[in-house]
Amino acid sequence: MPVAIVTDTVACLPRDVIENYKIRVVPLEVIYKGRVYRDGIDLTASSFYQMFADSDELATTSAPPPETFLEIYEELAAEGKDVLVICPSTKLTHVYESATIAARLFKEKAYTTAVEVLDSGTAAGAQGFVVLDAALQAQDSGNLDGVLQVARDAMQDVHVVVFLETLEYLARGGRVPQVVAWANSLLKIKPIIELRPLGRGVMLLGRARSRQKAMAQIVEILKHRTGSQPFRAMIQHTNAAEEANVLSQEISRRPSCRQVYIQDFTPVMGVHTGPGLVGLSYSTYVPTKIEN
Repeated sequence: MPVAIVTDTVACLPRDVIENYKIRVVPLEVIYKGRVYRDGIDLTASSFYQMFADSDELATTSAPPPETFLEIYEELAAEGKDVLVICPSTKLTHVYESATIAARLFKEKAYTTAVEVLDSGTAAGAQGFVVLDAALQAQDSGNLDGVLQVARDAMQDVHVVVFLETLEYLARGGRVPQVVAWANSLLKIKPIIELRPLGRGVMLLGRARSRQKAMAQIVEILKHRTGSQPFRAMIQHTNAAEEANVLSQEISRRPSCRQVYIQDFTPVMGVHTGPGLVGLSYSTYVPTKIEN
């Protein structure tokens, strides 16, 4: 049976990838000044960061309700497709719980369509690469178990390495407790942090006194870790497009680079990082279709 891939806006996938591989993307919710916005639908990255700059009031975020996932499962069942849902790490958001509740409700309705919900153990472009690899496999195979295994393989080595203008927003979110201590000790320093794969949490990799030096450190981290090994990268930013382009050009010059995307962090991600983030997600799992 054909397999449909479902994910959410935390994956920060480029629009052409979503359309080419027919990936269903569920929007998280941004709550700002008493109004609920659907991430990427009612609120674009550019409009959100403008609002952000003009107000001292903080936004909050929420996972999609189970009913949103359930509606998508039923639509895909009507199309005769099995479903693989790829979610952000459960340590960062409740999306997995919402998708799982919907899967249970779906099963209770006695559909013959199979639904698998996978915690990717990561977020942002790293989650996006897991989704992309599953979608590539789904194009070639109608076997849900095979697509699920590819996604699990891709999860083994996907990383997010970024620097932030400030740790204030991440600390306020409360999802990463150690960030509070870092925020107090890294005033006026650009922290370089990593979201490690398989739910292994956030790690402080370095610090820099300028944005330019922070980007240079990120490039060196990538060089040290990948060497001559093929890799793919997604450059991401929160309202820092010019610097993201510079970083993309630097990384794309590496002979072992197979693919580079540049993508805004969606508003739901920007709420927790604040403006001024620049960094990359990278994967050393390069599918044969891309390598060739």
